[in-house]
Amino acid sequence: MILKNISIINYKNIKGANLELSPKINCLIGHNGMGKTNFLDAIYYLSFCRSANNPIDSQIITHDEAFFMLEGNYESDNGDMENIYCGMKRGTKKHFKRNKKEYKRLSQHIGLIPLIYVSPSDVSLIEGGSEERRKLMDVVISQYDNTYIEALNNYNKALQQRNALLKMEEEPDATLMELWEQQMAMNGEMLYAKRQAFVSELVPLFQEIYQHISGNQEKVGLHYISHCQRGPLLEVIQRDRFKDRAVGYSLHGMHRDDLEFTIGDYQMKREGSQGQNKSYVIALKLAQFSFLQRTCSNTTPLLLLDDIFDKLDAQRVEAIVQLVSSDSFGQIFITDTNRDHLDQILHRLNGDFRIFEVNNGEIAYV
Repeated sequence: MILKNISIINYKNIKGANLELSPKINCLIGHNGMGKTNFLDAIYYLSFCRSANNPIDSQIITHDEAFFMLEGNYESDNGDMENIYCGMKRGTKKHFKRNKKEYKRLSQHIGLIPLIYVSPSDVSLIEGGSEERRKLMDVVISQYDNTYIEALNNYNKALQQRNALLKMEEEPDATLMELWEQQMAMNGEMLYAKRQAFVSELVPLFQEIYQHISGNQEKVGLHYISHCQRGPLLEVIQRDRFKDRAVGYSLHGMHRDDLEFTIGDYQMKREGSQGQNKSYVIALKLAQFSFLQRTCSNTTPLLLLDDIFDKLDAQRVEAIVQLVSSDSFGQIFITDTNRDHLDQILHRLNGDFRIFEVNNGEIAYV
């Protein structure tokens, strides 16, 4: 998929931008806080119907403005043209349209424009809680499997209802409790099968990319952990219902799934240096790119790289430059404060590129 041009009005600090883009590499240069990340976030929004870093739509509208608007024109790998529009006024719901036809459900849009976003906040995958790592799986799988989103929504609804029963002062209705537990188990086992298949295929891709970035200096691992591995999920959920009543929420289920990150024989969280942590999450995201490229009807995802070279030594920077400059990748958007990093990439590139300067929300060709 190629984003040919984009129009932005009142999106965070970008009051207005109308840009023609390179089909290969688009570089955004500027100091921190100028709006480079906001530009990438606008592209992310057109793929996922939401911001990557702020779930509240009204807060992405430029201060003191009444609305925001995004519009992108795309060309698919087989030459089909797609127009994607999103607009929202304060106090109203957003409107999301494909080729001027509004979606009935936003979930119908997910996966049309596959995208991988690598950002400095990805370190939270290592340092943060399990919710961040589950979200990583959810974001990728939902882009190639629409049934996954439905199963996830159904599971979360059943979990919410069961938790409400667990919080009741009086003894909850046993039939109703079992009904929601069955819904959790049925949808949860679907989620488990899809997550397990995804991780199994992702691991060798991830390890190969990490070895390239690190120069074969370290061995890394990625392990999926789930309560489904303890037996039939319905039995696992019901086994500790008494404990669940005591604490007021469900202790077992897919909402407790996790990914264990390792380097050598140790947990990445405890042993990884800043450079190793960054190499790990970059390799993980680039592996997801390769995975999506194979699974999204052979549609090449967009790749957004936000300030990825900071805290990496010269060897690792060079290895990443080699990777993203290859023909394996399609359209790429890169931000950096250091022009030297971008020049390294452009020096290797035989194809088209464009450079933009970002200053206080204004974006101009260089």
